[in-house]
Amino acid sequence: EGEPQPLGDRLFVLTEDARYEFFIEIAITPAQRSQGLMYRTELAANAGMLFQYGEPQIITMWMANTLIPLDMIFIAANGRIVSIAERTVPESRATIASEAPAVAVLEVPGGTADRLGIVPTDVVIHHFFGNTD
Repeated sequence: EGEPQPLGDRLFVLTEDARYEFFIEIAITPAQRSQGLMYRTELAANAGMLFQYGEPQIITMWMANTLIPLDMIFIAANGRIVSIAERTVPESRATIASEAPAVAVLEVPGGTADRLGIVPTDVVIHHFFGNTD
């Protein structure tokens, strides 16, 4: 019940120049969101976890018991990226918050946003946001 759904779902990040595919796990329940990517020692370059919330809100995350640096991509209800926390510090208990109300957070390996040129205003395509074709 508390385990995230297995890899197999996917989403796309649409930048000005490209469309990037990620294979994701989904964290929907409070237990899944609380566990997140804790204790993982690796994450593939095109893998991630999508944390889903019901209502737009300032979402807060932290890196306690998370062993690898992550980029946290905060996403509005329409799929637009509102802010990105890049290369978060493993095992830090500092609060990391979205800069605007969001309904989801995509966690990917640290440095991914910089490497792929993902910036706020880019769009995440996934059925959760109702913007798939």
